[in-house]
Amino acid sequence: MATMTDAQALAAPIPMLDLGRQYDALGAEIEAAVLEVCRAGRFVLGREVGEFERAVERRYGVGAAVSCASGTDALWLAMAAVGVGPGHAVVTTPFSFFATASSILRAGATPVFADIDPVSFNLSAAAVDSTIAERIQKDVRAVLPVHLYGQCADWDSFAGLAAQHDLLLVEDAAQAFGAEWNGVPAGALGDSAAFSFYPTKNLSAWGDAGLTTTRTAEAGELANALRAHGMRRRYYHDEVGWNSRLDTMQAAVLLVKLGHIERWNKKRQGVAARYTELFMDAGLAVESGTAPRDSRLVLPVADARATHVWHQYVVRAQRRDELRAYLTARGIGSEVYYPVPLHMQEALRGLGYRKGQFPESERAAREVLALPIYPELRDEEQVRVVETIADFLR
Repeated sequence: MATMTDAQALAAPIPMLDLGRQYDALGAEIEAAVLEVCRAGRFVLGREVGEFERAVERRYGVGAAVSCASGTDALWLAMAAVGVGPGHAVVTTPFSFFATASSILRAGATPVFADIDPVSFNLSAAAVDSTIAERIQKDVRAVLPVHLYGQCADWDSFAGLAAQHDLLLVEDAAQAFGAEWNGVPAGALGDSAAFSFYPTKNLSAWGDAGLTTTRTAEAGELANALRAHGMRRRYYHDEVGWNSRLDTMQAAVLLVKLGHIERWNKKRQGVAARYTELFMDAGLAVESGTAPRDSRLVLPVADARATHVWHQYVVRAQRRDELRAYLTARGIGSEVYYPVPLHMQEALRGLGYRKGQFPESERAAREVLALPIYPELRDEEQVRVVETIADFLR
């Protein structure tokens, strides 16, 4: 593969995400939908909110879909709706966004961490099993796997654990809208689930937005009340809830985009496959699971049981920070999801964990690098990303 020339180095930047390209295709349609909301004056829990929720219920076969103000609120609602609260422990991953743990605390429960699988980066069911066995007090009520980067966690194993220990399963599906496990959609696997529609997500709003799905209509009814101050009837408060309603304008945006999400996810799958082909053809990397731990570049893989929607295409690199600086200097975006594991976050020091307890999570935090991936990414841009990484690795 040819070394990147000076002309290539000065080429147009390749951003980590370019929402402008999506707007060029859908802007007029979305603006019309938002204008309809403005004309009708239905700004809070308007018609579009219910339409979006019903559309998700029909498409993904969940008992209930309850929209809310953010993915973080959706996580809290997902736990509260199935009865996770004070006195309970929830086992989850330390390799995730902060909201995974903070939402457990917000529900009144205690986060308990278990390490990740080094290939998928998802929570390891074997590590969870060991963690449950080590708990002196039998207070574990739920497991909260994260479908990280757009790939479902090993749900066969988690379903077995839940049955064995009589546990609830709550999905953090913030990055996995449209993903599947053995043909079952994310959001319909567990007792409840949470999605984020933050602007960077595969299905994205024009601001913060989230959704909780539940297996039963009863749990959905409770989530519906909790998002509106615990009201089932106006001004009659049966629960201490929260103000977390989805704006009608965001629902209108999401309704338009929902019609495109399957096509977009297929395009992401194509982008991911092309990255892997380019890297392998260049002899730059091996796929995760077959790579020695000292490999210079390790590629992600999709579990054969999963439908991966590639929210992120994340490689491992031994010299990750140097590589990222090299890409940045040449106008190529990248990101680290996530540089500090949750058990090492200052705000969670009170949980009593220490560095070294979760070696796979800590190694991932040192090595992972997300490369540009979105439906509108051009073939020549992918080639330039790979050529630039090749130039660095030589």
